[in-house]
Amino acid sequence: MFMFKKILTPFLMPPGIFIVLLICTAVWLFFKRHWKIGFFNLLTAFLMWVLSVSPVSDSLFRVLESGVKIPEAPSGDVIVLLGGGISDGTPDLSGIGAPSEETSARIITAVRLQRRLDIPIIVSGGSVFKGRKAEAVVVKRFLIDLGVPANKVIPEDKSRDTIENARYSMEICRKFNYKKVILVTSAYHMKRAIMSFRKVGIDVLPAPANFQTWENKRYGWESYLPGGFDSAATAFREYLGLIFYKFAY
Repeated sequence: MFMFKKILTPFLMPPGIFIVLLICTAVWLFFKRHWKIGFFNLLTAFLMWVLSVSPVSDSLFRVLESGVKIPEAPSGDVIVLLGGGISDGTPDLSGIGAPSEETSARIITAVRLQRRLDIPIIVSGGSVFKGRKAEAVVVKRFLIDLGVPANKVIPEDKSRDTIENARYSMEICRKFNYKKVILVTSAYHMKRAIMSFRKVGIDVLPAPANFQTWENKRYGWESYLPGGFDSAATAFREYLGLIFYKFAY
């Protein structure tokens, strides 16, 4: 019964339920000899299934994360932590607003580095849309809750994207004469982040967080059941970002 539940559930939840419906309608259309529409439905179901399984989304992330490594002996005089999204209205133990899962992974990496090196953290992340809370405000609160001294956290709350992260962080680094920057962001986002910081004249030591892939990652049969599109969408968005940044800046 347990295995039956594990197999059945993905086909009763989106996108699995839509994949099943598309396959069923494709079979019905074939019986009605509506070949073109039937094949279209079948192809759509196949693409939805493929993009929703982790081996495929991981293959997209693997290219983005290739060559990105954790430094063996990191050293620097400041950490720059890039935001990766927040829920600005979420009730929390110490206030309102909470980091996304992705931002949380970055926060944990930054805190561990800060405790090891005892250096300041520049928290870079503003508000993309008017009326929303800046990421840096929420992330700063979490850093302090996790034990980072308040005087070691420098919020940068104006940036709306990665290139602005780099520009406004550069201004703070010049103001406080920081020379050796340790950059913390998700592994798949690191290449675009490094590109952005180099464009504003800052060489960084990458300290990636939240790897999606690793050597000899194993997949079982359950990895090929329909899942969500979030991972594939994130990877595609990063590819588009790399292309845009390469030619726009």
